[in-house]
Amino acid sequence: MTRQGLFIGVVTLDLIYLSEHFPEQNQKMVASDCAIAAGGPATNASVTFSHLGNQASLLGVVGNHPTSHLIRADLEQYGISIRDLDANRLESPPVSSIIITRATGDRAVMSINATHLQASVEQLPAEILAGVEIVLIDGHQMAVSEAIAQQAQAQNIPVAIDGGSWKPGFEKVLPFVDYAIASANFYPPDCHSQEDVFTYLSSAGITHIAITQGEKTIPYRSHSKAGQLEAPQVEAIDTSGAGDIFHGAFCHYILRQNFPDALASATQIASRSCQFFGSRRWMSESD
Repeated sequence: MTRQGLFIGVVTLDLIYLSEHFPEQNQKMVASDCAIAAGGPATNASVTFSHLGNQASLLGVVGNHPTSHLIRADLEQYGISIRDLDANRLESPPVSSIIITRATGDRAVMSINATHLQASVEQLPAEILAGVEIVLIDGHQMAVSEAIAQQAQAQNIPVAIDGGSWKPGFEKVLPFVDYAIASANFYPPDCHSQEDVFTYLSSAGITHIAITQGEKTIPYRSHSKAGQLEAPQVEAIDTSGAGDIFHGAFCHYILRQNFPDALASATQIASRSCQFFGSRRWMSESD
């Protein structure tokens, strides 16, 4: 059954290069492959959610710069409905350059975040939650995320966060969150260990929490139950978008499965995506 999700966050244009190794100082290199795609955590998650048979809306700043049209053209291929928070903006959206090493799949990323692209609550489209069955927040549009999370809770719409790293303002969003999926780099204030992170998020009222660690096990808490999930071991070619893909897949499966099963299913999708270069090829080459 087709479900509808809203994904809130930064929208970028990603230039992804496959290389034998990272460049050294003053070195010019020729990449062995290149991919250009719309990017950002919520963006890649929305594409994954759509690919798995759902309807995805992406809320962020895209604007009306020539680069914006490349982003729109890419997302149109995947049926993403763009809800632009600043459609008349003439400045370029963020552009990320990503280098992937062929031997390990490790990445180096140079980008600009959404700090200078923050939208206000007044810029929210009307009836943004109409028909929405799950919301994902990546933390890059905090003011509108807080407002939508509060509205979603009032309407019994589950809210998930992609906790890639701690961002100021998350503390205002967390009380309205149902599912917190954090990375190993997500450390709220005064947190220095995984147990600290679980305690902090639980104290905010979040009952379903997981911490992803790349190819390592995923510890989770679901109400009072604690567990660990094994991540599939694969030969990785590109790990750069795996976390985003995990979150999009999680949003798909949590509408159909319990929390541990949704985590396990999302892990399978994310691990499979690591076996392909770029953030899109896994969808066509692995089907």
